[in-house]
Amino acid sequence: MIEKDKKGFPIRSEQRKNWEPYFFLAPVLLSMLIMTGYPLVRSIVMAFLNYKLTEPNNIYFAGLKNFISIFQADPHIPMILLNTIKWVFISVGCQFLLGMILALALKKPFKGRNLYQSIVFLPWAFSSFAVGIMFRWCLNGEYGIVNHVLMQIGLISEKISWLGSSDLALISVIMAMVWIGVPFFAIMYLAALQSIPSDVYEAATIDGCSRIKGFFLITIPYITPTMITTLLLRTIWVFNAIEMIMIMTGGGPAYSSETITSYMYTKAYGTQDFGTAAAMGLLVMIVLMLYSTIFLRSTRYEESGDF
Repeated sequence: MIEKDKKGFPIRSEQRKNWEPYFFLAPVLLSMLIMTGYPLVRSIVMAFLNYKLTEPNNIYFAGLKNFISIFQADPHIPMILLNTIKWVFISVGCQFLLGMILALALKKPFKGRNLYQSIVFLPWAFSSFAVGIMFRWCLNGEYGIVNHVLMQIGLISEKISWLGSSDLALISVIMAMVWIGVPFFAIMYLAALQSIPSDVYEAATIDGCSRIKGFFLITIPYITPTMITTLLLRTIWVFNAIEMIMIMTGGGPAYSSETITSYMYTKAYGTQDFGTAAAMGLLVMIVLMLYSTIFLRSTRYEESGDF
């Protein structure tokens, strides 16, 4: 029997709505709605409430009180914001540069390249929790291997408290984050470099193009989409990362290694002030959304694949 529409005309096969894909997607969408959607809405609502677990009977709508208290009543916020800027830009910048250098070094075949690739990519296989514990032991001021090696080769004469010094704590955590993050850039850039046709470089060499000019005029344009994507993703990941900080320093000493996201965690589970923590989380989400929009517009991401 031929299906007909409301006006009596036969319905063509391409007009029939196929509901099968929606049934397959339904479990995933439902789980995302439960696991992500509800907590997001709940945290946005909580940002406007006086929600402290220490005062369970005193929960009420507080308006913008939590947002105002972040900038007016908290003396640690200026230092924490500065730490966050250092944490993101130094960490991502070093990962980007080292990852690019390693990718360029591993691009051409040489004896033992597979072994070197395995060594370079190995840190990416570790969890941040494991890396944090490893670096905490290595940088221990009393029995850490870093102090031992530096003293053996004569670079220092006395032990350094890497994680106990307000001047070195943040740098120490950044070193750990760089170590675990470099393989991500190296893997992505190596894959992008290997996808560039070799005849492009051959033609450029015939035309008298040097290696340096070829890097900026050929290599960079070809891998620009990968660079934009990796920088955007890694910046967001590092901005939100707190496990390395909490494991190695706990944000100390004296908030010297605290970032806005780790401070948000401290507010929620340290002082039990979930309202202020939720307000910080909402601000972080807005900042990252603005950053992503501005970054993609300024880099002309949609046009970056055209050569």
